[in-house]
Amino acid sequence: MTEKNPRKYSQAVVDGVEKAPGRAMLRAVGFQDRDFDRPQVGIASTWSMVTPCNMHIDRLAESVTAAVDRAHGKGVIYNTITVSDGISMGTEGMKYSLVSREVIADSIETVSGCMGHDGIITIGGCDKNMPGCLIGMARLNRPSLFIYGGTIQPGKNHTDIISVFEAVGGHARGTVSDIQLREIEETAIPGAGSCGGMYTANTMASAIEALGMSLPNSSAQEAISREKLDDCQRAGAAIMQLIASDIKPSDIMTRPAFENAIRVVIALGGSTNAVLHLLAMAHAIGVELTLEDFTRIGKSTPVLADLRPSGKYLMSELIEIGGIQPLMKSLLDRGLLDGSCLTVTGRTLAENLQDVPPYPDGQDIIYPFDKPIKKDSHLVVLKGNLAPEGAVAKITGKEGLRFTGTARVFHSEEESLKGILDGTVVAGEVIVIRYEGPKGAPGMREMLSPTSAIMGKGLGKDVALITDGRFSGGSHGFVVGHVTPEAIEGGPIAVVQNGDRITIDAETSELTLQLDEAEIQARLARWQRPAPRYTRGVLAKYANTVSSASEGAVTDKYLRNL
Repeated sequence: MTEKNPRKYSQAVVDGVEKAPGRAMLRAVGFQDRDFDRPQVGIASTWSMVTPCNMHIDRLAESVTAAVDRAHGKGVIYNTITVSDGISMGTEGMKYSLVSREVIADSIETVSGCMGHDGIITIGGCDKNMPGCLIGMARLNRPSLFIYGGTIQPGKNHTDIISVFEAVGGHARGTVSDIQLREIEETAIPGAGSCGGMYTANTMASAIEALGMSLPNSSAQEAISREKLDDCQRAGAAIMQLIASDIKPSDIMTRPAFENAIRVVIALGGSTNAVLHLLAMAHAIGVELTLEDFTRIGKSTPVLADLRPSGKYLMSELIEIGGIQPLMKSLLDRGLLDGSCLTVTGRTLAENLQDVPPYPDGQDIIYPFDKPIKKDSHLVVLKGNLAPEGAVAKITGKEGLRFTGTARVFHSEEESLKGILDGTVVAGEVIVIRYEGPKGAPGMREMLSPTSAIMGKGLGKDVALITDGRFSGGSHGFVVGHVTPEAIEGGPIAVVQNGDRITIDAETSELTLQLDEAEIQARLARWQRPAPRYTRGVLAKYANTVSSASEGAVTDKYLRNL
């Protein structure tokens, strides 16, 4: 690409006599004469002390700023929010989690758009701030890159946050004592970094790297490591090259790049949240992506990684054998990735992977292609009379491929958790949790507490769960989320009754309520929409603007029609 104006946006803020007041204010925050002639790079930090995932990111942001300055730019740190799914899980507060993705995207767009930043670096370390960062950068479409905050180290006895959630279920079952629960609680989270399995944070970090929006290996570094600091240093030089060449997110976040990201997520056995977030990220950059694309790509993409929650290894152990780069190289060599896609290095994906060595002999974290964990995707898009617009299941095959049972209906996550722990839920049932969708909750809470309780109670192979809410990347078992239309919109899930027969079939991709259509329609005719749970504030605004989960649960889907 030819050299472009490196100060395309900042010159409107700082150049000329009439901009003296702005320069005066910038001098007060540390600008010197030379800085006004340099490209400005907004560095969006998600630092916060509300969660270990992000508690170290202030130090990473400072390292990035210094690297940008050494590369003859001017780094400007600003903060955006983060919330903790793990801490708020199972509470009313969890309704703000998916909402925070939109708040983060809005705030990045607002700050860098207002301040005339010529480039943007975002640093995220937890589930929603990562896609939020990408959505914000995509909307502005200025030279940008993402830095992953990094994964946490394993806790004592190879534990992590999911170990704690499942120990709660074990405690209810009587297999985990008070002392054992306390020990797991005290030792499972040893410090800074994102949750340690292939849960949503590590899934999205891997997807973003495969998409081309972070530097090679950014997804596979521990939060507290020399490698993560090196990643920050390399980012300073990389963003200046992106600005000089005017390489924007729209040049990188193309449809083939999204297909690359989907394949890598599947090969890693990643979170169902990746479906929701990749749809939203594609919408932000103007790429057409649908649930059907996940089905199509999934038919030819195997699950290869034996990673938690359904496997046994943690992200830190994948890092030790080379991270995701050797996996991507193998996918590329088999024609499963598009190597022509541009990345934030300024090179193509194929060029980035050219000299990547294979995994070491003897490792058993990544399975060979001829002996996969599952021959096709674990992310199964289901349709049927219970989910006319689609639902997303996470089926690794370990829990079976088909389940039929009688419905046990709950109108909230709290009700379901109580029913699981007190023995109301029994083997052979399909737990139905409704009014937890994007509009109905509002906020589409993750169902980690119920799914972990199921596992802890020893019911993992004996019950299934469906919901118009969603699941944590740490959830596993026979679980189906994102059921659309959601209950609050009059979807069929709203009229399921206790004792109804439900079949989940991952082979035929169907979610079926075993009633004739006339009975379903009669029930829907009698159904009355519940009053909204919130009528003021951010949750009310979200409920009134959010789209269906099958469209990524975005808040600007319909604005183009105004």
